[in-house]
Amino acid sequence: EYMDVTVWRDGNKYSLHFKKGKVVGAKKKALEVEPSSEKRTGTTIKWRPDLEVFTSIDIPVEWYRETMRRQAVVNANVTFRLRLEGPEGFTEEDFCYPKGIEDYVLEKVGSEYLTEPFFIQADRRGRDREDLPDYNVKITACLCFSRTFQMQEYYHNSSWLENGGSPEKAARSALTSALDAYIKSQDKYTKNESAIKWQDVQDCLVLVTNCFSTQTSYENQTKKAINNRFIQQAMTAFFKERLTTYLIENKDAAGKIVDQVLINKRSRENAEKTRQSIKTNLQQKTDMANRVQKFIDCRSKDKARREIYIVEGDSAAGAIRTSRDAEFQGVMPVRGKILNCLKEDYPRIFKSDIIMDLLRVLGCGVEVKDKRMKNLGTFDLENLNWSKVIICTDADVDGYHIRTLILTMLYRLVPTLIDEGFVYIAESPLYEINCKEKTYFAYTEFEKNNILKEIGDQKCSINRSKGLGENDPDMMWLTTMNPETRRLIKVEPEDVTIMESMFNLLLGNDDEGRKRHIAEHGKEYLDQLDLQ
Repeated sequence: EYMDVTVWRDGNKYSLHFKKGKVVGAKKKALEVEPSSEKRTGTTIKWRPDLEVFTSIDIPVEWYRETMRRQAVVNANVTFRLRLEGPEGFTEEDFCYPKGIEDYVLEKVGSEYLTEPFFIQADRRGRDREDLPDYNVKITACLCFSRTFQMQEYYHNSSWLENGGSPEKAARSALTSALDAYIKSQDKYTKNESAIKWQDVQDCLVLVTNCFSTQTSYENQTKKAINNRFIQQAMTAFFKERLTTYLIENKDAAGKIVDQVLINKRSRENAEKTRQSIKTNLQQKTDMANRVQKFIDCRSKDKARREIYIVEGDSAAGAIRTSRDAEFQGVMPVRGKILNCLKEDYPRIFKSDIIMDLLRVLGCGVEVKDKRMKNLGTFDLENLNWSKVIICTDADVDGYHIRTLILTMLYRLVPTLIDEGFVYIAESPLYEINCKEKTYFAYTEFEKNNILKEIGDQKCSINRSKGLGENDPDMMWLTTMNPETRRLIKVEPEDVTIMESMFNLLLGNDDEGRKRHIAEHGKEYLDQLDLQ
């Protein structure tokens, strides 16, 4: 809302008042001047922020404390006093570094330094461009190396350069180059070893620079970085020269620095190899899946949430895509009927694009134990991308057949999925029954008959499901996708022996046994036949 400025100088007291960004008073009378008996100099500024301009005026005390501390760092032996008014009056806190950045570096690194801090300074004169005038630069810096602490801060004309700019580029270039040259001269690299990088130096470097220049070029209005070309060149040459000399004159310290930088480098490279290995494994699970044609992934990377719906055909995939929760539900369409994995040999199975696509999407690539592809190993569940593998097919004979073939594939190739309870079957309703403003869904004939008994003589419409691809998105979400309302049948391996015998009987190579079973039990399923 306002700002008051008072200046004491030449035995006078000058006062100027501002409000809403403008000087208060007439032009010639705005500046108030009165004699002062005090022989003091200095400036006092009082201000109150305008709520119409600032969205928040709650400035934390730590901001003032940090700002004054940084000013004390770059203005050696000047005391900055922070006075805070509270319920019990004023409290005071002083900030002063008699030796400026030297004291600051010692304060930050403590006794945990690898080499003692050393201070360097120089005066340089030059220009940023041939057609521009010369200007002066005063360079000061304090640096040391540490195994447990790293920090780099750059100051220019009493301002902290949060983003660095020219000084940071100079330090990066000069220190890396000087240390690399020294390591080579001492033959410390192993055969064919790559050179150090700035990160390896940075990880054990404590550096504070404090420079002043008569001409400064900031990168933008925030003044968090400078881009003076001459300052960068002067600092680069100066740092490289002084560090090279330091390494030659302080052999013990140089050896410690080199050893630590090489430890940082080799640790980084080992970490990068490990990270690349992990990245490669993840890419095999995600990027490979992304290359599968028509696979629709979900956004979440949390395995505990991710669900994959295996559906028949593009039409069903489209319906599920529009009705799913894209955050955690993926969709994988199966094009046609897959191979019967109980009747085919492994070489033929692994030539099937559909089967291989399914395995890639699941992220559980099958491990083959020998070249003839006869004996399969188990896969690591850590590689599984999903918490639920949901088979979702039409509620008709073809849909049941495809569901059985997919289950057979999982049972033969990745049985651990079934053993560990990751496989589910999504039930889709057979009938949609509308009565007045109420809708009922029946998943079986028995449920349909019970609903009709409940409705009684009321007029209603009964619609037989025509397949997932024909379903309304809202209905699909409610009946098939929503974890709160859907029906999932968990595939339980309670009796693996019975499952194996039935799979082999119905889908294996025992043709005679299958005929006998159909002859004996076929009549039990006549009411389920979908005859036109």
